[in-house]
Amino acid sequence: MKFVPAITLAALLPTLGLADAPKLSGVASAIQTAIDAHEISGAVTVVVTKDKVLDREAIGFADLAAGKPMQPDTIFWIKSMTKPVTGIAILLLQDEGKLHVDDSVAKYIPGFARLKTPSGQPANLTIAHLLTHTSGLGEGLGEAGSATERAHTLADLVRQALASPMQFEPGARWKYTQSGINTAGHIVEIVSGLTFDRFLQQRLFDPLGMKDTTFYPTAAALPRIVTRYTKNKETGKLEPVAPRPDILARDRPPLATSGIYSTGPDFARLCQMLLNGGELNGRRFLQPDTVKLFSTPRTGALKAGFAPGTAWGLGCGIVGEPQGVTGMLSPGTYGHGGAFGTQAWIDPVKGVAYVLMIQREKFGTPGYRNGDDTAVRKDFQQAAADALAK
Repeated sequence: MKFVPAITLAALLPTLGLADAPKLSGVASAIQTAIDAHEISGAVTVVVTKDKVLDREAIGFADLAAGKPMQPDTIFWIKSMTKPVTGIAILLLQDEGKLHVDDSVAKYIPGFARLKTPSGQPANLTIAHLLTHTSGLGEGLGEAGSATERAHTLADLVRQALASPMQFEPGARWKYTQSGINTAGHIVEIVSGLTFDRFLQQRLFDPLGMKDTTFYPTAAALPRIVTRYTKNKETGKLEPVAPRPDILARDRPPLATSGIYSTGPDFARLCQMLLNGGELNGRRFLQPDTVKLFSTPRTGALKAGFAPGTAWGLGCGIVGEPQGVTGMLSPGTYGHGGAFGTQAWIDPVKGVAYVLMIQREKFGTPGYRNGDDTAVRKDFQQAAADALAK
C-alpha cells in the first residue's frame, strides 16, 4: 500500500466530509438535555449566516434500537416546513411576471369563480388568501377516503376543496388550512406546466445544491431516513412509530403543505439564500424586494400562528413580539415548523438562521404543548443565540 503523507490526508478531509463541523458553545448540551429526558432520540442542528456555517451538529440517534447515530445527512420528513417553500415557489413565478399574489385564484382555476362564502357571497379568493391561511376554504377529504376518493394529484385535492363548504368569510379569520396551500401548489403547476415536485426540483432544490431534498425518497435513501418516535405516557420512554407505508409510492400528491423530505444542511442553504436577499453563490432566485414581501405580515390584527406574538406572511410565520419560544429572536424573524418538531427561523436583523431537525410525534405531553412551542426548540435557539452574543 502506498504511503500517503499526513499533509495530503489533511487536505482531503473536507472533501471526504470527515473534518470537524463548526460548533457553538452550549448547543450540544441543550440538545443532550432533551435526549436525556427522553423527549427526542437525537437531532441535527445548523446555524448559518448568509455565507457561513456557524454550527452544524448531529447528536443522539437516528434509530435507538439499531444504535444508529444521527449524521449530518440524516433525512427528515419536514412536514409543514414545506409550506414556506410553496410560498417561495409562487414568488419565483411572480418575479417572472407570470402571476401575482393578489391575483384571483379563479384566474387560474375557473371553478373558484363559482365558490360561495357561508353568507352566500362570491368568495373572490386571492393567492394571498391561500398562503396566509385566511381563505376560509373547505378542507375536503385530503388523502383519506375510499380508493375511489383518494387523491393522487394536487388537482384531486383542489376538486375536493371546491366541493366542500367554505368555513368562513375570506380575511375574517386566521385558520391553518391545508387545502389553501395545496391549491397554491396546484397554481404553480398550472402556470409552470410542471408537476409541483418537478418545478421545485428544477427551480430550487437542484440549483441550491439541496441534493437530499425531495417529495419522493428512493429506496437507496431509506437507510438515511430517521425513525419517528412518540412518547409513552405511562413509561415516559420513546417508542418508534411505524414507517410510512407509502413512502416509495409515486401515485400520491406532491403535497404543497407537508410533502418534503430534507436534511439540516440542505434546508440551511435555502435559509442562506433568503438571508442573502434571494441570492446564493452568485445565482439569483428571488429579488430582494420579493424576499421582503415574503416575510412581511399580511394578517393585520388577526390572531395568527401557534406561538404568541406572531403574524403571518406568504407561507411563513413572522415574529412581531418576541416571547417564550421566540424570545431570543428579533422582531421580523420569519420561518416555519413541522408537525414532527422540525423548525427553521430566519433572523434578518442578526443575519442568522437556526435550523433544528428532530422527529417526534404527539407534542401533547408536558413540555410539548404543540409543535411550534417546545422546550427543545427554545433551548436550542437560546443556546445558539447566547453563543453568538458572546
